[in-house]
Amino acid sequence: MSAQQRNPYLLLTMTMMLWGGAFSSSETVVNHVPHTVAATLRFGGGAIALLIAMALTGRSLRVGMRAAGRACLAGVLGVFAYNGFFFWGLSLAPSLDGGILIPVMSPVLTSAFLLVTGREKASPRRLAGLALGLAGAAVYLVGANSAGGSGGGSHRLEGDLLYVLSAVSWAAFTLAAPKVLAGIEPLTAMAYATCTGAVLLALVAAPDLGRVQWGALPSEVWLNVAYLAIGATAVANVLYYRGVAVVGPANASLMMFLVPAVNTTCATLLLDESFTALQAAGAVVLLVGAALAGRARISLRRRRPTRGPDPRPQADTPSRLKLTPRPAPAGYPKDHE
Repeated sequence: MSAQQRNPYLLLTMTMMLWGGAFSSSETVVNHVPHTVAATLRFGGGAIALLIAMALTGRSLRVGMRAAGRACLAGVLGVFAYNGFFFWGLSLAPSLDGGILIPVMSPVLTSAFLLVTGREKASPRRLAGLALGLAGAAVYLVGANSAGGSGGGSHRLEGDLLYVLSAVSWAAFTLAAPKVLAGIEPLTAMAYATCTGAVLLALVAAPDLGRVQWGALPSEVWLNVAYLAIGATAVANVLYYRGVAVVGPANASLMMFLVPAVNTTCATLLLDESFTALQAAGAVVLLVGAALAGRARISLRRRRPTRGPDPRPQADTPSRLKLTPRPAPAGYPKDHE
């Protein structure tokens, strides 16, 4: 059994740590270049890193047309749409908001889709969780609107709504993962997905490339781009798809609860960002709702395979043996005890 099958949650934890730091790192890049260019730098670099990894490991991009098509569609959802909304939101709202709304709304949306489509059963607990999750998100957005210019400018609410659209895109990306991985390994799937998303992002960013003063960009921008491209994109996305392949979309999406803790620490310490008391209350309600909505319970123990009946012939047990009494010796009383 491979390492990712033995420790899928370790891989997912590493993924969430990398993603948790990506919000603040992305904010740093967006402060120096247009958001379209920032997204292109991250995933253009991520695509190059994945292609190099495939070359070093001797893997080939030759896969079936259907498998390649599914992986490219995943790139449209999880790379192009997700990051288009995400980086656009970063230009309007603090990264702190994105690091709370996106990873917590994604499990809620994933569970809602599974319930609506009948792929999982509804229960009072799960329905209550979905209601709390949606209510918590509404409270958080109201708090963002009341924050006004004190945290992220006058367009904070618009930015947070873009973060919600980003969460919708990521939920769709997660739900599509099992079908994408049906005929292709995670590294190859992410190479197709990232390259597809990077090309689409580059097309959108083309008009803004001439506005960037490339020679004047400080070194911290390039360091953050390297972290985003290699760590938060190439490595993290492959680990995420490996985890989804083992534990499924529901369990994997629940692991995203770790992201807000990492992101809040980075945003408050590195970027001096903050949120209002109303937003904090909404975040708590959203977390509780997402936890209730998630059907899956995470267990770090690997399940033992269920054993069927032993096909080998079995010896007769004592209960199956026919005991034939011996005849009593001559002259021996029958009723003697």
